[in-house]
Amino acid sequence: MSHRFTRRTWLAAAALACALPAGAQEGTIKLIVGYPPGATSDSLTRIVAEHMQRTLKQTVVVDNKAGAGGRIANEAVKAAAPDGLTLLMTPVATMSIFPHSYAGQLRYDPFKDFVPVAHLSNFQVGLAVQSAAPVKTLADYVAWVRADPDKNGFYASAAAGSIPHFFGVMFARSAGITMTHVPYKGTAPAMQALAAGEVNAASTVVADIKPLVAAGKARLLAVAGEQRDPAFPEVPTFKQLGYDLVAQPWYALFAPAGTPAAAIDRLAKAAAAAVNDPAVHKRLVEMGLEPTGHGPAQLAAIMKADYERWGPPIRASGYKPAD
Repeated sequence: MSHRFTRRTWLAAAALACALPAGAQEGTIKLIVGYPPGATSDSLTRIVAEHMQRTLKQTVVVDNKAGAGGRIANEAVKAAAPDGLTLLMTPVATMSIFPHSYAGQLRYDPFKDFVPVAHLSNFQVGLAVQSAAPVKTLADYVAWVRADPDKNGFYASAAAGSIPHFFGVMFARSAGITMTHVPYKGTAPAMQALAAGEVNAASTVVADIKPLVAAGKARLLAVAGEQRDPAFPEVPTFKQLGYDLVAQPWYALFAPAGTPAAAIDRLAKAAAAAVNDPAVHKRLVEMGLEPTGHGPAQLAAIMKADYERWGPPIRASGYKPAD
């Protein structure tokens, strides 16, 4: 009796293993995101998780581990078992920016402690001015700042150490002008300051400036992507205006180092299927995102290129983290 039970149990387990796709692992898949509910990163994660759950026929949950600019989530995923059941959803900042801005302070190595899974989307940053500023174009702005940098060269961002902060440094160096960074404690106060004329310009995530532009309280002068932002087709890229300047922030999925290749492949395909689904694609575009769905190899290349791109402006900024 005992022998038959053991044999039946073994056969059932073998049948289940054969039924699971290559790289499949039983259990709940956890997508860890280092930002609070309601943030764009959280919304993106939940949309992707819902679709992946249907594709994989496996429970997929979102776990918010907010704090330290996303670093807490990275540390949690680094420490997780490499069994294909834990993923990190993070923006470029924690993987390609923080190794420079938090040099010597990070408790993880983006290149050694994680395996790239899928590049989910890009998003745009750009330079905007408040509506009363006497400039209509980027060329106007450069001339205006150059004429009196002590008065006209201040620009806001949502936070010190953010991509918009460092992009402002990058642009100032490219344009040969002096710009002074004014950090705010979040997107909302930065946008309020710009609308009120408290500061003349802002380096900002384009989706965040959209309401002010629509209300006539700000003008977007240029965007930093390879292509124009679909929400602002009339606004040129910096590259189109003669600046060899591209900054393309992104969101992507990573797994702990050591996760089996078959599991990575399965998860990558499910994530790509999610962002390429027409209904999901539409929702993401409406959020101000640019869905991509690139695989592990392309994500790895993008991550390395951004690491190399952001080093010089971060060092030039003289930024030192408070924590």
